[in-house]
Amino acid sequence: MLLNVAESEIYKYILYNKEINMSDIISTVLGFESACVELSVPKPSYIETTLEKEKENNILRNSEGSGFQDHMHLYLAGDHPQLTTARITDEDCLVLYKTLEANRYVRSIDLRYNVITDKGAAILGTLLEVNKCIEEINIMCNDFGGPGAVAIAQALHTNTTLKILRLNGNKIGNKGGMAFAQALQINTTLESLDIGDADLTIECLIALATVLRENRTLTALNVNRPLLWTIQEEPTDHFTRMIKVNKGLRELHMQKFNMRDFGACRFAENLVHNFTLTYLNLNCNRITRDGTKELAKVLKLNTGLKVLDLGYNRLEDDGAIYLAEALGTYNTKLECLNIVYNNIGPKGLCAIADALSLNSALTSLYIWGNHFDDAVCQAFSSHLHSERLKAGDTDIQSYVVDGKVYLSLTGPGMRPHYYYAPIFGDDVPEWQIRGTQMQRADHKVPITNRENEI
Repeated sequence: MLLNVAESEIYKYILYNKEINMSDIISTVLGFESACVELSVPKPSYIETTLEKEKENNILRNSEGSGFQDHMHLYLAGDHPQLTTARITDEDCLVLYKTLEANRYVRSIDLRYNVITDKGAAILGTLLEVNKCIEEINIMCNDFGGPGAVAIAQALHTNTTLKILRLNGNKIGNKGGMAFAQALQINTTLESLDIGDADLTIECLIALATVLRENRTLTALNVNRPLLWTIQEEPTDHFTRMIKVNKGLRELHMQKFNMRDFGACRFAENLVHNFTLTYLNLNCNRITRDGTKELAKVLKLNTGLKVLDLGYNRLEDDGAIYLAEALGTYNTKLECLNIVYNNIGPKGLCAIADALSLNSALTSLYIWGNHFDDAVCQAFSSHLHSERLKAGDTDIQSYVVDGKVYLSLTGPGMRPHYYYAPIFGDDVPEWQIRGTQMQRADHKVPITNRENEI
């Protein structure tokens, strides 16, 4: 009975508010139902379930006096086993288009890990052309390639609302990369573009770097794991030249670029002129102590860099000592450092631990995968117990066995929810729909005393 009363209140709210036009959950549900009738298709169960849950949440919020929500995050990820076993297809994308083309209630869409092909991507591109309210869309790890990426990129020529776009894991190749380079010449609203793990080639990387010399609105770019046939580091060189003059980019991810010390030195030469870049990800490259020495010189100059990811390189002890010297004596800006799996020995790790005692700005540190001895365990254990390093800001924790201190791995490290997020527990992000944790079966075995039987 309470549900019916609340529903009637929502309908009254819609009738008396003349401003409402596809900007609430009720009209969104009605638009979804009419779209299915117009297309003569059965209602996609995943979309229907998600919208019905949103409707129930609004009813409960209203009955509790919290009012109605003015926007919605449409979560349709295909990797949530408690919500669906059927993934979003191209036909479902057409239903979404018909539902959302004039909708103002849905502001972000999550379509990760589905089976959307070039046909579905083209439909989503058309949606971005006509919809004036969607600010974020995540289509990572689907099945479309260059043609689908071109359709989405062309939509950015006229779209003026989209701010965040994630396409990583789709093999858009050189054709798709060039389309986005062209779109960034025209679009002035997109703030974050993720086209990592997308088989980009040298041509589109150079085009992107060239366009970003003039683009001032893009603040985050991910171009991880391109397919490069060259060993001369031409793409890296173009990106470092772009960094020198670009004043808008805040975050740059260049993992798996086969970058060597030459590329790291070129970054160091040009980063001294850039005070806007705050996050630099050079994970999974071939940077050794020589390149690290030059990057440490940049840290000494206190540029705007706050996060430096050098995980899975070849820093070794000398590279760690260079970083420790910069952190302990000069740098007051860096807040997060990742040096996991760099073949760093006790000498280098102890230098980093000593730098923590002198540097108060560095709050997050990731060191797992290097070589620990008793001195390293003791040094970082003291930082953990004094809360110089807090539990959520590092990947290690200490424990004692027989009076001896050890370190163990804890937590997922940096960017924990990039590919996957848990559906229950304490680490569920805001955008993830929380699942129901199944209770474990009770397998208690009764303990009996058989001494009298012998």
